[in-house]
Amino acid sequence: HAERVELCLFDDLGFETRLRLPDVTGFVHHGYVPEVHPGHRYGYRVHGPWAPGDGLFHNPDKLLLDPYSKAIEGTVQPSTVVLPYQVGRPDLRDDRDSAPGMPRSIVVDESFDWGNDKPARRPLYESIIYETHIKGISELHPDVSPELRGTYAGMASQPVIDHLVELGVTAVELLPVHHFVTEYSLAEEGLSNYWGYSTIGFFAPHGPYSASGSRGEQVREFKSLVKALHEVGIEVILDVVYNHTGEGGPLGPSLSFRGVDNRTYYRLDPSDEGRYIDFTGTGNTLNVGHTQVLKLIMDSLRYWVQEMHVDGFRFDLAPALTRDYPDGKKSVFLDLVHQDPIISRVKLIAEPWDATSGGYRLGHFPTLWSEWNDKYRDGVRDYWRGNEWTLADFAWRFTGSSDLYGFAGRRPVASINFVTSHDGFTLHDLVSYDVKHNQANGEDERDGDNNNRSWNSGVEGPTKDLDIVSVRKRRARAMLTTLMLSQGVPMLAGGDEIGRTQRGNNNTYCQDNEISWYDWANADAEMLAYARELIRIRREHPVFRRRRWFEGRSVTGSDRDDIAWYNTDGALMSDTAWRRGYAKSLAIYLNGRGIPTTDEYGSRVIDDSFLVLFNAHSEPVHFTMPDDLAALEWEIMLYSAMGLGAPLPVEAPEKADVEGWSVVLLRKRNGNTE
Repeated sequence: HAERVELCLFDDLGFETRLRLPDVTGFVHHGYVPEVHPGHRYGYRVHGPWAPGDGLFHNPDKLLLDPYSKAIEGTVQPSTVVLPYQVGRPDLRDDRDSAPGMPRSIVVDESFDWGNDKPARRPLYESIIYETHIKGISELHPDVSPELRGTYAGMASQPVIDHLVELGVTAVELLPVHHFVTEYSLAEEGLSNYWGYSTIGFFAPHGPYSASGSRGEQVREFKSLVKALHEVGIEVILDVVYNHTGEGGPLGPSLSFRGVDNRTYYRLDPSDEGRYIDFTGTGNTLNVGHTQVLKLIMDSLRYWVQEMHVDGFRFDLAPALTRDYPDGKKSVFLDLVHQDPIISRVKLIAEPWDATSGGYRLGHFPTLWSEWNDKYRDGVRDYWRGNEWTLADFAWRFTGSSDLYGFAGRRPVASINFVTSHDGFTLHDLVSYDVKHNQANGEDERDGDNNNRSWNSGVEGPTKDLDIVSVRKRRARAMLTTLMLSQGVPMLAGGDEIGRTQRGNNNTYCQDNEISWYDWANADAEMLAYARELIRIRREHPVFRRRRWFEGRSVTGSDRDDIAWYNTDGALMSDTAWRRGYAKSLAIYLNGRGIPTTDEYGSRVIDDSFLVLFNAHSEPVHFTMPDDLAALEWEIMLYSAMGLGAPLPVEAPEKADVEGWSVVLLRKRNGNTE
């Protein structure tokens, strides 16, 4: 809808030169400017109709970022000067120049020595994902150089890389690194957008995460981080926000898309084009039904794969990208991804819900996709806080959630299993708080989830009561053990392995401070050692990461099924036993000879067999070894109640007293005769 577009070039003193783009092809205004070099600052001014009631906000007094910016320098100043309308009169255009309060797009040097860097393309069934924040992981690390802390270079530093390697994870999932802005309301309160779910540049790495601070260097620093992680076999997955932008609702600032062409980039109400359709809870929703918006998203995804070498994406509020549109098309975005020769080959993870009642789509994404499984999160939390009527659901979640994914030809890797994530309590807080404590957010406790499925284990918050501390540690280890032994793909929330606390805050989106940063000085060394051991066990034993579903059938060459369920007296679980609401204990047999896949050489995959004993009662429970398993030679591999290094209290293969809130892992080595 633009009538004229000016390219605005800025010199080192901030002096602006405006050049009109002379040509228009297919509604794209373009031109060529010689002698523009990497590091040059620029923006656009777009002339056109001002008609807010019709969804048009053209205002050449507002400097706009290039939607295709490869780097952005500076931040949006918390000032009304960036609003396209007059304060208190949204129908009238504001004629103040916004350039003094606006960041600049930067011309970048895209050259980079990747050396022998290649995408790891590790199979999903082998993946162990570590969700983390670029700044939070290194900001307080004592062994990271002060000038690098909280940056791409800080995360790429040897102490952080060593931690990830020794932990054993195979991929990092980075909270948003697309350049984002802090909302005006937060800035007024002296807070900032920490999580980064307020994107304004879909091609640009977030500038403030750059250690050098020089123009465009964030691109080189991000590439160096990816290269460093690839060198140690760790993949990089980006949490991306293509469902909305940081411009907010119709009363928000004009930073880029709104001023370029509001009616193209945002979904508007067909009956009132002055109103936005909001599926995201942020005030706006990108108009993925428009060809140019689809092109922007796909261009961005390919850029991050081809130029930045990332290995996959986690799509925030993914259903907002797959809505029906007035022209009758449905899920055009998913169709484009499916046929794209670049994007279809990387890891694709959906957050399968958006902010509306009709946006919950767990289990409904196509076969190429995996999904954050919140039913796994909720089922495991409920079981390990001692809720009744949870045993059957716990069994579904532990075995990969085939009830959600099996009917559509999908495999266990469709389920991204997690107990905690950036959104909500940490693992430490999950066992330490009954309710959220979000006072620091300044919203009078209106923000954050009120249904955390948590239990404080006896007292709210910090305590010196050793009995309560013991229960908390047992429950935390039990949930971590469940996560790493479950079928599907485990995702560990960064910092849980060192006992990180957010002091009961379950919505730290605006806490860019010690509440969110990893507290390395007080790291829980015992928990870290235990997490490393769990991850080692998972990586070494394919029975915990099967590529296909359990079938409950006998295995060729074995007189046992691929999986079997037993109650505490050693009998197979009956329908009646599954329906006992008070039941919170069971044993699961995993047959290492029942893995229905072959290795890279075509040989049958055979693993050790395992018996996993779960007890979510508060008191010890006596397990009797099933008759058909008692004759086998079992060894205790792990007892979550004791952590590591303590004597394991199993007196004989025929019986075991399992402490409350704990898991026992028994192994029968493959060399034993069945």
